[in-house]
Amino acid sequence: MKKALGVIPVRYGATRFPGKPLASILGKPMLQWVYEGAQRAKLLSDVLIATDDERILKISAEIGAKALMTSPGHTSGSERVAEVAESARVSIVINIQGDEPLITGEIIDLLILSLQDRAIPMATLMAKNKDISSLNNPHIVKVIVDKNSQALYFSRSPLPHGASDFFFQHIGIYGYQKNFLLNFHRMARSRLEKIESLEQLRALENGYRIKMVEIPFPTLSVDTPQDIIKVEDLLRKRSHE
Repeated sequence: MKKALGVIPVRYGATRFPGKPLASILGKPMLQWVYEGAQRAKLLSDVLIATDDERILKISAEIGAKALMTSPGHTSGSERVAEVAESARVSIVINIQGDEPLITGEIIDLLILSLQDRAIPMATLMAKNKDISSLNNPHIVKVIVDKNSQALYFSRSPLPHGASDFFFQHIGIYGYQKNFLLNFHRMARSRLEKIESLEQLRALENGYRIKMVEIPFPTLSVDTPQDIIKVEDLLRKRSHE
């Protein structure tokens, strides 16, 4: 069984929520929730935080996490992950988003299992969302798949149009074969990627397939301060289950 390197790319600034990685969730910075969730994955050989900000390095040291300073010139998380992965002696790399405080080791392991097949260059997660009212929320990315769970398209718009039972919500944790990742981040940004502001569309537009791995329930990423309240409510419920 091939293990993977987990990398959490983190930047301090965010247009809607500056300082988001350090936002407190039930008394702990959000970055700590993500790091501790990733640490529970059995198939990760190591978990690293990649940043370009001294404040992130400082909090990483305080929570006992390994962190690396990367180039300030990166425009995306995958570029930051690729910089770390380039010198790593691994064949599988997992890009763990720093705004996913509900991430668990079990779902990261599912992603790594799917990448044991070297013919799969890239994989990511999805979950059924039965809250049809959220189909119109542009912050929730939707994906449609073929019968083999290969992604056909991702969008911030309602997808599929007219869904009345459920839609597949994309969960922004990505897994790559290392060689593909190093090639991917050098590709020019594609037209649909720019329109949708969804980096994974670059892979589809360049003819690569993305394996979708279904997990039992959607996670909740943090985009705004209001999302913190929702995450805390879910964590309280989880602790009582």
